[in-house]
Amino acid sequence: MFGGFLRCKRPISVSTTSLDAIDRKILKAIQADGRISNTDLADKIGLSANATSERFKRLVREGYIQHFSAVLSPEKVGRELLVFVEIKLDRTSSEIFDGFKRAIERSSDILECHMVAGGFDYLIKARVSDMDTYRKFLSDVVLTLPGVRETHTYPVMEELKETHILPV
Repeated sequence: MFGGFLRCKRPISVSTTSLDAIDRKILKAIQADGRISNTDLADKIGLSANATSERFKRLVREGYIQHFSAVLSPEKVGRELLVFVEIKLDRTSSEIFDGFKRAIERSSDILECHMVAGGFDYLIKARVSDMDTYRKFLSDVVLTLPGVRETHTYPVMEELKETHILPV
């Protein structure tokens, strides 16, 4: 097994080689199943176990593979409600950006946060149990973030597609 639920602790680095067809097959296979054994992966891509293992290690070392994790069922862990929140800041400065980032990193309810160009400053993706919990999250977390002037919330009614798999 290549790590299943282990986090790679190597820093992300700029690639020193380009991806060939075999590297791409490895990346596709482990995105679909991060727990695939080296033997099964070798069979799948048509290389020896030793050659597959060496390529895999290189892909980790060069930063193509950032980490491994398990994908949990939001419903089973009490996180049924998915929300997106647009954030507009009252002003933009490096002090506000830094404070905002530190506050975002402390909240386990926030799954993703992206600084965006356009009509607002940040887009947050969060999962909570229900709308009552979201209201508490909004008042206790979102509205206390540094510099927040305005928010717009979009509760998700239906998830049509969610994936972590990148085309390679």
